[in-house]
Amino acid sequence: MMKTYSVKAKDIKREWHIIDASDEVLGKLATRVAKLLSGKHKPLYAPNMDVGDFVVVVNAGKIRFTGNKLKQKMYYSHSGYPGGLKTERLEELQEKYPERIIEHAVKGMLPRNKLNAKMMKRLRIYLGAENPYGKAPSAVAAKEASNS
Repeated sequence: MMKTYSVKAKDIKREWHIIDASDEVLGKLATRVAKLLSGKHKPLYAPNMDVGDFVVVVNAGKIRFTGNKLKQKMYYSHSGYPGGLKTERLEELQEKYPERIIEHAVKGMLPRNKLNAKMMKRLRIYLGAENPYGKAPSAVAAKEASNS
């Protein structure tokens, strides 16, 4: 007789993933990050538990967009008051806060429940390559290639 396995907190092992966002398309990067945060890449994945890993995105300012998104894509927020709708173009947002673009895209790809906030806490986004968690994979690969 087969028994159903249920993931326990002691079985969850979290890893750190450093992703270099330079010249990556926003949507493809966001799906990779969301998959790592939710834990769908692990065999122990359970939709009712938070089994995902930590993700560090570096070079957020060098992300790429397809088509005319820089000029056409709009971000909306509402204060809740009459006339409180604020609109901001992607181009303006990239100049001021490029890390918010990735954060917004990833948040939209995660489940809309209580696990969303837990998963988003494990996401770290940095404008440049400098971060307190280690080196970007491209920098590590370049260093290894130069040593051999």
